[in-house]
Amino acid sequence: MNTIDLTLTNLEEQYKLEYVAKQACGSVWYRSGGTILLASVAVDTTPISGDFLPLTVQYLHKSYALRKIPSGFIKREGKPSEFETLTSRIIDRTLRPLFPAGYYYPTQLTILVLSYDEQSDLPLCALHAGANALLVSGLDFIPPVSSVRIGKSNGDFVINPTKQQMAQSCLDLYVAGSGEDILMIEMKGADPALDEAALMQAIELAKQTIASDCALYTNALLPHKRQALALPLAKLTTHPHIYTIIATQHHEQVKAALESMSKSERNDELESIAQEILALHPELELESILSMLGLYKKHQVRAMILDEGRRADGRGLEDVRPISIETNILPCAHASALFTRGETQALVVCTLGGENDAQIQEDFSGGSKERFMFHYNFPGFSVGEASMIGGVGRRELGHGNLAKKALESTLPQTHHTIRLVSEILESNGSSSMASVCGGSLALRAAGLENELVAGVAMGLVLGENKHAVLTDIMGLEDHDGDMDFKIAGTRSAITAMQMDIKLGGIDSRILHAALLQAKHAREQILSLMEEAATHITLQTHLLPKSELLHIPAHKIPDLIGPGGKTIKDIIDRFKVAIDIQREKEQILLQADSTKNLEAAKTFITKLITPNAQYESGEVVAGVVKRVVDFGVFIALPRGEDGLLHISKIPQDMQPLREHFSEGMGLECIVLGSPKGKIELGFR
Repeated sequence: MNTIDLTLTNLEEQYKLEYVAKQACGSVWYRSGGTILLASVAVDTTPISGDFLPLTVQYLHKSYALRKIPSGFIKREGKPSEFETLTSRIIDRTLRPLFPAGYYYPTQLTILVLSYDEQSDLPLCALHAGANALLVSGLDFIPPVSSVRIGKSNGDFVINPTKQQMAQSCLDLYVAGSGEDILMIEMKGADPALDEAALMQAIELAKQTIASDCALYTNALLPHKRQALALPLAKLTTHPHIYTIIATQHHEQVKAALESMSKSERNDELESIAQEILALHPELELESILSMLGLYKKHQVRAMILDEGRRADGRGLEDVRPISIETNILPCAHASALFTRGETQALVVCTLGGENDAQIQEDFSGGSKERFMFHYNFPGFSVGEASMIGGVGRRELGHGNLAKKALESTLPQTHHTIRLVSEILESNGSSSMASVCGGSLALRAAGLENELVAGVAMGLVLGENKHAVLTDIMGLEDHDGDMDFKIAGTRSAITAMQMDIKLGGIDSRILHAALLQAKHAREQILSLMEEAATHITLQTHLLPKSELLHIPAHKIPDLIGPGGKTIKDIIDRFKVAIDIQREKEQILLQADSTKNLEAAKTFITKLITPNAQYESGEVVAGVVKRVVDFGVFIALPRGEDGLLHISKIPQDMQPLREHFSEGMGLECIVLGSPKGKIELGFR
């Protein structure tokens, strides 16, 4: 067994090799503080027949790691939490570009959290454990990989901040890379001064840290790498004669198909070309024709961009597709915005709720209430596919999380729980950024004075001696390009960013140029959004109303009533939500109408007023508090007790203890209150 201690920047790491999971292709027992993770790699040596990388990453928490038994009826770990799924996705996006073309062997990377000290940065630890399990495995093409988190406090960047430092940070930048190459970036900001230059400084700091870490891994771990597996890579099957036929006889048809205005038209045209070639050359196979047609199409798309500075849909490199915006198109929702950019369309709906509508999160960070939610849905019909709508996938969770990061720093102070739902109705490039734009407008349409945020997806095409950065990429350019780079922000600051590189890395100058080009596009989009915001007509009659009421701590039990009966009665009678804030001695009232809010407010004010008065003849809904020989004591809704004397109770309801019991609800009539005692009559 080899035990290797590494000291990274602000991160003590220890690796045990050949300690557990020895039958896996590679494994490490990873420790940082009191946190222990087991990362293992398993490889099936029989390749698949499909043309894709069959890599699966699973990051999973074990409840015993934090001395807990799983909550719920079934006492074992079940479906991964959102945090586990998003962490799996981050690791996958980092490691996937490292696998070479032609690698078709099913590969499973499993990372289990076995012990958690409540301080360690789990996504960082998980990436290091998983990447180094691959590094020491029998896969000889995996280079050293590291990641770093950059925070910002008091104007200074902090490398791998502690949990306490992160709570005070206005920046959360997560960067993963190999050596000098950046592989993946995730960023969330709440710093109004975080412009493109400041972000580049943070990224450069992250690059230096990653390069230093990778050098440590190279020296300490690479000498212990397992013997390489014999896994020959599948060769790309090419058919030069078919490619030549397409290039010489069908060039103009392919060019016309690429310049088709819609994605569906383009796909239909390319399919038609393939069928035409098959009819002229029946000795060929359709699958081979489609393969070479796809390759020729890719070459033409890239050549058009690099050589002509022109894109398939006729746009220049920095042009944004036409945008249209409509707000509050759903008459019964609190607010909505329909944001359309080219062939990408997002309907974002905002719903405002109360404290009880918040999402309760239970994970390793402890229980918390999430009062801002962003849910992203991507049905098959948005891309013309005939598929059922099922459970939420990793991609949908990831896109929703990105949109949430982009918007949450601009939310105003509010008593409401906010839920945004983005329904993608059409998709041809960057539906997540359309969701950001639509979500920001939906918040405005709900009457919230949030600062508007716009998002745009950038692309990159690299040639031998030149490159082109593309603004507002469509699906074709995402598929055939070299980078997917999403960035969102206000006019003055970047609020969220996500970047995936399909190459080995990206030059810092190109990245900086892409950031500046994205800022220009963002400003264009924001101008259109600001104009649309001036035409928003609030659906005031639908928007919930809220008000804070002061209530002395000793009066809160009167508001709640016996067994919660009083507060339940108020909620049911006036159709309101009540959030009791004991430590502040106040309650938050929320209702769908001003009428209900005022009625509930009046009732509660009377209830908590000392010596609340009941008028003679008033009908009250009480609860039996105590049954005695001479009558029944009734707990009244405004905090007093009244007596229903035996003389006021019909003979057929006596003896009393056979007909009345504690906790029983009972309506009575107030007869009067001589000497301060409330007398009740049977109703």
